[in-house]
Amino acid sequence: MVLVDQVEIVGEEEKRLKEDRERSRYWKRWGSYLSERQWATVREDYSDDGDAWSHFTHDHARSRAFRWGEDGIAGVCDSHGLQNIAFSFWNEKDDFLKERLFGLSNPQGNHGESIKEAHFHLDNTPTHSYMKYLYKYPQSKFPYQDLIAENAKRGKTDREYQLVDTGVFDDNRYWDIFIETAKEDEDELLFRVIAWNRGSEPAPLHIVPHVWFRNTWSWNREEASKKPSIHQIAPLTAQSKHWKLGDRFFQLSPSPAIGKSGQDVQPRLIFTENDTNYKSLYGGRNPQPFVKDAFHRLIVGGESSAVSPHCNGTKSAAWFAFDEDEGVAPGDCAVVRFRLSKKHEGYLDEEIFDDMIEQRRREADEFFSWISPLPMKDDMRNVQRQALAGMLWCKQYYHFVWDQWANGDPGMPPPPSQRKGIRNQGWKHMYLDDVLSMPDSWEYPFFAAWDTAFHALPLALMDPEFAKKQLDLLTREWYMHPNGQLPAYEWNFGDVNPPVHAWSVFRVFKTERKMYGRSDFDFLERVFQKLLMNFSWWTNRKDVDGKNVFEGGFLGLDNIGLFNRSDPLPTGGQLEQADSTGWMAFYSLSMLNIALELAKHRRIYEDMASKFFEHFIMISDAMTYPSAGKEASLWNAQDGFYYDAISWGGPWSKQLPVRSLVGLIPLYAVLTLEPELIDRFPSFKRRLQWFIDNRNDVAERNMSSLKSRGKEDRLLLSLVNKDRLVQILKRMLDESEFLSEHGIRSLSKYHKDHPYSMVVNSQEFKVGYVPGDSDSGLFGGNSNWRGPIWFAVNTLLVESLRRFHLFYGDSLQVECPTGSGEYMHLGHVAEEIQHRLQHIFVRGDDGRRAVNDGNDLFDYDEHWQDYIWFYEFFDADTGRGLGASHQCGWTGLIAKMIQDTGLNCRLPQTPRTPTAAAAHYFDDVFSRSSKASEQQPGLRRSSTSRSIGNRSSFYGSVNGDHQHHADGSEEDRTRRKSEADDHIARHVTQALARLRTEGDATDYETELETSVHD
Repeated sequence: MVLVDQVEIVGEEEKRLKEDRERSRYWKRWGSYLSERQWATVREDYSDDGDAWSHFTHDHARSRAFRWGEDGIAGVCDSHGLQNIAFSFWNEKDDFLKERLFGLSNPQGNHGESIKEAHFHLDNTPTHSYMKYLYKYPQSKFPYQDLIAENAKRGKTDREYQLVDTGVFDDNRYWDIFIETAKEDEDELLFRVIAWNRGSEPAPLHIVPHVWFRNTWSWNREEASKKPSIHQIAPLTAQSKHWKLGDRFFQLSPSPAIGKSGQDVQPRLIFTENDTNYKSLYGGRNPQPFVKDAFHRLIVGGESSAVSPHCNGTKSAAWFAFDEDEGVAPGDCAVVRFRLSKKHEGYLDEEIFDDMIEQRRREADEFFSWISPLPMKDDMRNVQRQALAGMLWCKQYYHFVWDQWANGDPGMPPPPSQRKGIRNQGWKHMYLDDVLSMPDSWEYPFFAAWDTAFHALPLALMDPEFAKKQLDLLTREWYMHPNGQLPAYEWNFGDVNPPVHAWSVFRVFKTERKMYGRSDFDFLERVFQKLLMNFSWWTNRKDVDGKNVFEGGFLGLDNIGLFNRSDPLPTGGQLEQADSTGWMAFYSLSMLNIALELAKHRRIYEDMASKFFEHFIMISDAMTYPSAGKEASLWNAQDGFYYDAISWGGPWSKQLPVRSLVGLIPLYAVLTLEPELIDRFPSFKRRLQWFIDNRNDVAERNMSSLKSRGKEDRLLLSLVNKDRLVQILKRMLDESEFLSEHGIRSLSKYHKDHPYSMVVNSQEFKVGYVPGDSDSGLFGGNSNWRGPIWFAVNTLLVESLRRFHLFYGDSLQVECPTGSGEYMHLGHVAEEIQHRLQHIFVRGDDGRRAVNDGNDLFDYDEHWQDYIWFYEFFDADTGRGLGASHQCGWTGLIAKMIQDTGLNCRLPQTPRTPTAAAAHYFDDVFSRSSKASEQQPGLRRSSTSRSIGNRSSFYGSVNGDHQHHADGSEEDRTRRKSEADDHIARHVTQALARLRTEGDATDYETELETSVHD
């Protein structure tokens, strides 16, 4: 259920989520969990030098069995990656099937690894009851070698050479292949492929859906009798058997004719084994004749002996050849339907099949309209819908067992002995077998600790249960190191990411309470207990001298500093990091927030709250450190900014005056406390008062005064007092420094003309403003923190400003932008930053999206303009998308921003102030549903399709006999939906009224802070 003004709104997807949560039905057994890239991952690297990119290449993936997972296009699998369904295509031009997505390895790309495809995650639901994926496949030969060669010629200052730059999409000579998956129930999967010929001439297309098992039998770790199998039992049906999954049936339907003959396209079932082709790869001998690359050899090479004549194996496919009369006519489509079922019905009724898919699509529309019921522009709703869909498509099955990976498998050649020492040798406890939220579906097919914390926020809008599981998993004993460290990512589990986990845990807890009316204290307490170990690890490992000044290392900000912050300084000494110390103050306040929430139900946590308050006080004081016998601060009073500093001990120290996110991160450490909440906890209140009375010198030195009270008599805990806050914001909101048209830059534009440099041992180290791709190879060269816009850090800045506004209210007005003469309170500053971030994706009055960098094809072509890539980071001057193109992980935060401020987002044609925006919107027309799916009124069915009741309308209503309904009649469901719609209409009206009178339609306090009223 979704709560809208404390009224429960329950739709079909909410029912499925409830059944899954209560474990009465396992709706999440199957989902879009198949990776888009398994090759060149650390898990598959068995080299002696740790070069994962070279050890298992894209070319090898066709013929070589994976050890730890599988990959494919638009793939679906079970929650343990045992049985997989994905799609391959052939245009009769390529040298091999398009079976997986192509991209450059890190050494091949001029800006690191990079996918070179055109695909979009269009729709998905939390239970994966409906999924939609678009793959754009060229009709000409795919330019693999051109992409490799041209990118190899380009340097770090050049732009990447992308697939669209090769000309393969010119004159619309490509296929738009829409792949839809729907669930009839938790175990019945329906698949429909609709491939549209966008070109001006007929073109052939081969659509080859695969059903196969992950290879678990070649590693001698399970009994031979447990080897799964797939075999043909009828012309259009194959049966699969697996000892865990049971029996399932791969049932096909003939496809509608495309040629003059009028004959349906009959699929051919083909079979092989999911085993390595040793002969092809290494010149060795294959233990049996049918191997992984058989389908390539048959379909492309015409090698009929490549596939099993006995029609069985562990890998199967259905070969649909749309090649009659030169192929599919221009503007027409090829259609493929099949299902994976526990039932063997002998045929597939296409009309019932299509009706079920359309029903699930409508239920998805209903679900997302209730998640974000407030009115907004259709284009903005489309952005939000695709961002959330991308979050769900980035859920992938992840398998890794350190002992087996490091020591090899029985009966197999042992890995090189030196391999154990290359990476992750201290993480011997890891045994991972879960569906995880990945940062990017292709470029980063592995979890990353601090990315996960940000993923959880938009995931919690749709599925708080999954969001909580992601946060919980990283603290479990098979993930978290015994010393309390959270694993970073597979390239180096021991790297240090910013401590954002506690913040995310509390935000997800509050989001679930606000949106769904559930307060999961078991989750909150369980993770809090584990985070106590992690907090201790930070204080023991990253504060070497016990000064509450933290080193931390690179902290996820890759190349932001003058030096590589993960390595010893070339200057000697220690780097005292303003961001690391700011992060730990932020961590302390996040733990304080959780402790107070738990203390409302278990008073023992009151003492923990006092402890984290003291931690915060001492860390805040450590923003000063000893130098020449007096206190010298990381704060630079002349510049009004925080800087890192090198300390050599004693009187020797040097600030590094680089204006970057490092100096903004101390703003994150802010919390407001209600007086009623403080009064509720007498022990905590006494400790607070003791500090006010006895240690006021500590409090006054680096943080906002404990004696002052703000709006509604709130108390403010903050690293920065009012004067410092204003000074920092003056720079942050200056468009010649941090404030961009598209958000807050990671490095001040000041350094464009004033780079900072230092010469050490005849080597120059320099930091300058680079708004786009990185101009160096530091940390792989595929990300850049010396200028671009990053959603994660912008989100925390926005939240901090809102917290400051809860304290200062309208009494603190700052100039925004600096020098504009326009003043606003910090709540409106936060909103302005959010609007600028939204403008990266939302169309301007010229019809362009900044993310597309002025590309006419992407902005104006009817077959491209509504589809969006959610990049990893963005050019600070233009908004151009950069880095990984499906980074729905933390860039998916745009969905949360749209939910918060989409109602009054300042579009180019909209008045600037919130009150004027409300008046503008009262006279506008809104849509509560996303843009309707592309209608195909002429979509054909095969001539052999069986029809029940002679129903002919493709979009006709679904017969109730073919639906599963948990409760109530159709009349009851219609009535409940009508009541829900009426309530939402009243909610919208009230929100618009609040916006008109108060300038804000969202109650942020209930999400940000612990309240006595919860």
